[in-house]
Formats: sequence, structure tokens, C-alpha cells
Amino acid sequence: MPTLVKVPSMGESINEVTLLKWHRADGERVAPGEPVAEVETDKANADIPSAEGGVIKHLVQPGTVVKVGDAIAEVDPAGSPKASSATPANATGVAASVGTPSLSSNGTSPTSASAKRPEDLSPATRRAVAETGVDPARVTPTGPGGRLTKEDVEKAAAGKSTPPPFSTETVRPEVTIAQNQSASQPSPPKAQQPSASEIAATTGAVPAAPGTRRLAMSRIRKRIAENLVKAKQSTAMLTTFNEVDMSAIMNLRSTYKEAFEKKHGIGLGFMGFFVRAASIALTEFERVNGQIDGDDIVLFDHVHMGVAVSTDRGLTVPVLKNAHSMSFATIEKEIKRVALAARDGKLGLDDLSGGTFTITNGGIFGSLLSTPILNLPQSAILGMHAIKERPVVIDGQIVVRPMMYLALSYDHRIIDGRESVTFLVRIKQLLEDPTRLLLDV
Repeated sequence: MPTLVKVPSMGESINEVTLLKWHRADGERVAPGEPVAEVETDKANADIPSAEGGVIKHLVQPGTVVKVGDAIAEVDPAGSPKASSATPANATGVAASVGTPSLSSNGTSPTSASAKRPEDLSPATRRAVAETGVDPARVTPTGPGGRLTKEDVEKAAAGKSTPPPFSTETVRPEVTIAQNQSASQPSPPKAQQPSASEIAATTGAVPAAPGTRRLAMSRIRKRIAENLVKAKQSTAMLTTFNEVDMSAIMNLRSTYKEAFEKKHGIGLGFMGFFVRAASIALTEFERVNGQIDGDDIVLFDHVHMGVAVSTDRGLTVPVLKNAHSMSFATIEKEIKRVALAARDGKLGLDDLSGGTFTITNGGIFGSLLSTPILNLPQSAILGMHAIKERPVVIDGQIVVRPMMYLALSYDHRIIDGRESVTFLVRIKQLLEDPTRLLLDV
């Protein structure tokens, strides 16, 4: 008797997911515990395994929104695999409506070409495919191991001689227009193309105006937008600033970075110093590490440090659990691990939950000063910025030093001005004399 493959619980507040792609084609044999599909949640991508072995039958198509507990496939232990079970259309993650092939850049259905080349595309490449309408099966890959890259797709899109009448950017992917024509057939004449009003009437989507593009927001982007608006509307957010002389840290890195990497197998970056300094300061200023829950203030005996990472899918904040008890080497290794996992869309839900404080670094993009927004339900966030040489006065002398502005945004309902200012001064003290980071003084 066939066994259903259902969407498992994905964590608190996640009620539905989007099926991105199938790892196994319809009619193909799968092993027990083998991942058969990849889904996108509000927080991260996740694989769904099959509990039983057998022949899989798809019940939904990529691009479909399904609720937790819904069945997406069934696996028949006694089933016989199909003679030819190529990877189904849209296995690369290009969203399409149920039973409807998406429209490729040349107006043809990409099902047959894509089926011949089932590539495991990265999230960035999948996004580029969805935004450009390029058929990945028609693009020559240049990445390591013959993988298709985001740049490959963008170059292919830039090389089009003429834009498609309606690409996946002109209407939302969930309601892509179907065209039943083969690659050998010419595109229909312009007079036969549906009008904007016909598209809206048929699909409910609003086409983009000439010279513009309309893209569907990803689940993660929508959740980010909701949280940012909620943070602005539901907290008494205020930002305080300070600056730190980075000379001591830069000298320390210059002296020990090679020995550190040789011993621990990881580079010595700037973020590790800030995670360590903030972790020490948070144990001393527990309300900065706390949260408001209704009429209560929740305080923690641990520091779960969120580190904001920018990806092609949007901003994500993986969490370093118990950062206050980590060594420098462990901090650096964890930062690298979660950064790579975020880039590849492989963060687990545990990596994204439970944070008590967040650090964000706009300086890597050149930001000199900003006011970061709280990462709810946390009560404070530290913003790093670009290091710039500036003249400063030390002991009555004007000298040039590498300086960085720091910004601490906090919820004034739980954190007073005195706490916020002295907390930031404490971080400045620890960073300007990094020996304190090792001695915890």
C-alpha cells in the first residue's frame, strides 16, 4: 500500500511552504530516508525525506504552496519504476502553476530540455532562472564540476536578441501563462498574444507596464518585510552611537593571523572580535540580552548570537548558540559554517531560531553609519560599519587612526538610556584593548 510523503512540522509559526523542486522524478525508485523534495519556508530551505522505499508518485508540482501536514507525494513499495523517469519539468526550481509549463525565454516549454539535464542549482541560480525566464538546459555551465552559475544565467539572458512577449517576470510565477507549442514551432504572431486585460482576467495577475518588471516576493522576503514593519510599529526603538579605534585589533590580526589559521584551520576575521566582545558585554547587561513577552521581561542565562548574512534570497540571521562560552577559534568556525550554509540555502531551522541578540555589518558594503532595525523578538541589535582612517585627538595630539562607528538600536521599553550607552562603551573598551577579550576583564 502506498505511503504518503507529507510536509513535516517546520518549526514555530511556519504553517505552509512552497515546493521548490523534486530531487526524484515521478515514477523513480527512492530509498528509505532519502530526500525527495526541497521546500522553501519563511526562514530557510529544507529537504523532505521519504520514510519508506519504493516508487514515488508526485501529487503536486514545483511552485505550489502547501500546508504543513499536506501530502506532496506517495511512495509505493511494490511499485515498478517507469522505463524512463527523467527529472520532471521545473525540477530546477522555476515556479509554475499546477499542470502548467512555465514559459521559457524563447516562448517554448522547457520541459524536455530541462528533463535531460537535472542540475542541482543553487538558490542564487534558481532565482536568476526565475527572474530571467532562461531555460537552464540551454545554457552552457562554467562553474566548478560543470555546475550552472548565476552568472551563466545572467549572461544568457543578456545575450537574448529580443525579449519574450511575456516572461516569468511579467506575471507572478504561480500564474505563468501556458502555451502548448513545441520548440520547433514559431512564436505566434503579435496579434495572437493575450492582452494585459486578458491576462489579468484569466489569472488575476497584474502585468508589468512597458519597461518595468514585476517579480513575486519570496516567502523569506515577505517575512522580512513583515518583521521590519512590525519592529518599527510595535517597539520604542532608539539608536545610540559610539566609535571604536580598530588599531589594536588590526595589529593583533596582522601579528597572529597566520599562526591562528595554521593551528585552527580557520582565518581570523573582524566579526569574531565583535561576537566575543558583545557576548561578554551581554552577560553584564542582561536586559540588552532580554526580551518582552506580554507584560513580562524575559532574561536569559545564555547568549545566542545572531549574525546577519546577506544572500540573494534576502537577509537571513543564523544563530551561534551559546556564543558566550565559545573560544575564538570556535566562533570563527561557526561564523564560516553558517555563512556558507546561508549562501547555499542549506541552513537548518535550528540555525535560525532562538537568537537573543544580533550583530549586523553594513561596513562590508561600504556603509559609514546606519540605524539597524530590531530583529524581533530581540530587544537590541549592534551595527558595525566601514573602517575609515580619520584624524583623532589622543593625548593632545592629532593622529590618524582606523576608526569604525558603532550603532546600537534598542527597545526603550526594556532598556534604559544609561544601560544602552554603557553597554556600547563596554564593547568599545573591549575592542580597543583586545587583551580584555582573552582575560574577560
